Amino acid sequence: MSRTIKGQTGEWEIVIGMEVHAQVTSNSKLFSGASTEFGAEPNSQVSFIDAGMPGMLPVINEKCIEQAVRTGLGLKAQINLNSVFDRKNYFFPDLPQGYQISQYKSPIVGEGEILLDMKDETITVGIERIHLEQDAGKSLHDQDPDNSFVDLNRSGVALMEIVSKPHMRSSEEAAAFLKKLRAIVRYLGTCDGNMDEGSMRADVNVSVCRVGGYEKFRADGSFKHLGTRCEIKNVNSMRFVQMAVEYEARRQVEILEEGGTIDQETRRYDSKANETRSMRSKEDAHDYRYFPDPDLLPLELEQAWVDAIAKSLPELPDEKRARFIAGGLSPYDASVLVAERELADFYEELAQGVDAKAAANWLNNEILGRLKRDGLSITDVPVSAAANNAIIQMVADQTISGKIAKDLLDIVWTEGGDPRAVVEARGLRQVTDTGAIDAAIEAVIAANPAKVEEVKAKPKLAAWFVGQVMKQTGGKANPAAVNAALKARLNLPDEG
Repeated sequence: MSRTIKGQTGEWEIVIGMEVHAQVTSNSKLFSGASTEFGAEPNSQVSFIDAGMPGMLPVINEKCIEQAVRTGLGLKAQINLNSVFDRKNYFFPDLPQGYQISQYKSPIVGEGEILLDMKDETITVGIERIHLEQDAGKSLHDQDPDNSFVDLNRSGVALMEIVSKPHMRSSEEAAAFLKKLRAIVRYLGTCDGNMDEGSMRADVNVSVCRVGGYEKFRADGSFKHLGTRCEIKNVNSMRFVQMAVEYEARRQVEILEEGGTIDQETRRYDSKANETRSMRSKEDAHDYRYFPDPDLLPLELEQAWVDAIAKSLPELPDEKRARFIAGGLSPYDASVLVAERELADFYEELAQGVDAKAAANWLNNEILGRLKRDGLSITDVPVSAAANNAIIQMVADQTISGKIAKDLLDIVWTEGGDPRAVVEARGLRQVTDTGAIDAAIEAVIAANPAKVEEVKAKPKLAAWFVGQVMKQTGGKANPAAVNAALKARLNLPDEG
């Protein structure tokens, strides 16, 4: 995880901040009753307010306010009981009013934080603010060779703009931040996080400075120690965030080392060419001519209402991870399992009454491996957590061996059925009868007399005999029992 770039004239530090637009999970838009369902016919979910018709007054959707507060609480942020909606003025074809209703100086959520569990350390990234705003429509340029069209279905959809502080120092940290934020809002149920549908997209601010500049910035808060930032708009995957940061940081270093200067601008990331390209000069707040929206009174919340929302929050990734570690999992396994709420829920049911580590290994190695192979997600798994739990229990009580367990999972994965019933119907019970194991050992010894002398000279070769005995019994013999019987039969030392 490199936080620096080595140039011709010395080392440069990377500094990253992020503005994440997360679509609020709500059936209707921020200021109208129009539907927010994804995938509808163009311009089929547009009210008069969304279309910017004169005289139409916005009405705040209380559910959207609640979702913003829930998100703020989930990020351990300050909830502002008084906030203001402003008009942000700019002119795009897909912005019918000629302004966007947003929040500027008085957002609904103030400072908070997110913890990133990196390989060697835990990093705290500050949250500057969360404000609510309405989305614009969508310009369509691929429908006709000569004309562009506008779809206003997204116009007026509620967005949370979650603004981080410039506390990330590498492309890996930037990707981890977006992944962790996505997990949190999905746990909270405030955004579905479907980046391929545009429900979550990131504007990534990247700058470089000489080594030591970041520490000076953290010491006194002055941005004069940092370089000029460029904003990369609408990046829609963790991988693209990482690639865009790496390219943009290198680009800036090359310009500075050649004696040039960085223009503060908005850029876009081309994933096919793996490069960022200039879009326009970066606007400042005064360019938008913010002023309080005259059609909306200041928003005033009651502390009791906020407290009630706080009490309804689910267990979030950090708390769940700590509980999993306390229950016997490694920090790495715990981090993998809590990354998706559905995965964590599956694990909790899977691990009921069995060893935590055994359950995590089974999930990570066997279930997730098959899901990846078949192109499925954990919500589509064909074998329930309870059925997988039964397989793990049968391994633990030595009803079946580890090898048979994998074969059994393959059977119920493709054919279905209760694992315990399948074991009985197909005769898959593990052979623990010492007589049967001894007979198998004798058959292998009789067929391989030369190997007997080899293993006596080199006891570590006993593993070959174990494999042959397992094959002789169709994989049903208890491996531990085979090992013990084989050592006794061949007079091998325990360390062999």
